[in-house]
Amino acid sequence: MKRLYILLALLCMGLQFVAAQTSNLKFNKDGKFKIVQFTDVHYIYNDERSAISIERINQVLDEEKPDLVLFTGDVIYGKPAEESMRTVLNQVSKRNLPFAVMFGNHDNEQGLTREELLKIIKTIPCNLTETTPGIAGVTNFILPVRSSDGAKDAVVLYCLDSHSYSQIKGIGGYDYIKMDQIQWYKDNSKKFADNNGGVPVPSYAFFHIALPEYNQAASSEEAILYGVRKEKACAPQLNSGFFTAMKEMGDVKGVFVGHDHDDDYAVFWKGILLAYGRYTGGNTVYNHLANGARVIELDENAADSFKTWIRLKDGVTQSVTCPADFIKK
Repeated sequence: MKRLYILLALLCMGLQFVAAQTSNLKFNKDGKFKIVQFTDVHYIYNDERSAISIERINQVLDEEKPDLVLFTGDVIYGKPAEESMRTVLNQVSKRNLPFAVMFGNHDNEQGLTREELLKIIKTIPCNLTETTPGIAGVTNFILPVRSSDGAKDAVVLYCLDSHSYSQIKGIGGYDYIKMDQIQWYKDNSKKFADNNGGVPVPSYAFFHIALPEYNQAASSEEAILYGVRKEKACAPQLNSGFFTAMKEMGDVKGVFVGHDHDDDYAVFWKGILLAYGRYTGGNTVYNHLANGARVIELDENAADSFKTWIRLKDGVTQSVTCPADFIKK
């Protein structure tokens, strides 16, 4: 009898998992779609320094009630890796909120590979994280968001694996988005545009390590920047051209990353918002900002505009509308 109960429980969990995997993201009846971005949780299982990260995740979810939660890397920072990952993601799953994960440079340093972590993540109800065989990296996947009437793909979310450290001899620092990933993005961008009468579908990109253009934009006297910049972007030394590809395709409105814990700014650069999430972790690693999250609110009735803000324990800061607030009057 005990075995029967266990089998029934596992079956129910499996059905819940399938239902979560097949559910479609969609604008609500008011034409809005809200994303919460958690980044650099750096969670360590049963480490009291991580308690504040779980507290903040729950507070933000309670107050923002998002339609989707995205983790842009470095979710975990200690062993046991599985328990650490499950603890963080279960905060979202228990609310029946869809979520997805893009790996950072530290996630696979805790005893499990990226592939092993993905298998674990895919067992958690409400997960939308996937992989695309045949291209570099593990967490490369696309999340289309349907219009409120379900008639079309109104927005496309490109989630990419920005890898870890440079693999080229003589080039230090961090790795870059690879050429085959960029081609994958361009091919899919064209498909979405073709299905939309040749018009690019408004899109957003999420990954862990900032592009070199973040430093260009933040140091430009011509760019308007909102937020905190307490450190230089730890971008790759080599520029593989992903920003150029986004400009060529004409669909991406905003890019959202993590990695640099003391940055949370948003800067408008050549027609694309380059933004950081807010550090979400506790004191398991360096940080000099109160932890929180970035929120992105999309409006299907204003395809070329969106709102974003930082949610902290004590409220909201840096609430802006893009591109309106970034254009010099």
